[in-house]
Amino acid sequence: MFYHASPVKGIKTLLPSPSDGGKQALYFSQKRENVLVYLSNAVEKYCRETNFNHRGQWAKWGPYGFERDGRLRLEEYWPHALEETYRGVSGCIYRAKTLPPPVSASSVPFAVFCEKPVPVSGCEEIPDAYEEILSAERDGLISILRYSDLSSRRKEWLQTTVRAEYEKSAERPEYKHFLEGKFSRLL
Repeated sequence: MFYHASPVKGIKTLLPSPSDGGKQALYFSQKRENVLVYLSNAVEKYCRETNFNHRGQWAKWGPYGFERDGRLRLEEYWPHALEETYRGVSGCIYRAKTLPPPVSASSVPFAVFCEKPVPVSGCEEIPDAYEEILSAERDGLISILRYSDLSSRRKEWLQTTVRAEYEKSAERPEYKHFLEGKFSRLL
């Protein structure tokens, strides 16, 4: 089974969209819990909540990695980031039994992508992404590195990374607005 999450309900056929590499792609995971992070985008959510006017594709904020055992590790890069990004957000986890020639996304465990539309074979509505993420953590399916548990070394990495991202954000005003709003103390 392949899983894809979206805040959009009622999709019957999943369509590829522009990816980071510039080509059209549709991403899936072979693990349901790994797609929970895609139910909300912190950049888009913050901009909408602060009435930032934006048209076009939203920059993505993907604060996750993977443990040595392959479990997803969601990381908080500001206090209460997880709750601010996911609480009250609903969406769907779509299932596909088969994919048109999938390609392994080698840098992301259990991920594959395809470049063609994929018919939905099932859908699970998620009423609150935050509660679902906490449930997956309780079940040991994912881990969460909370902001209060970041090491000083990790905080140094965060500062360096945020500053570098900010310097590159001139062409992405929505991303720059997000970085200024969430990380002003690091800039």
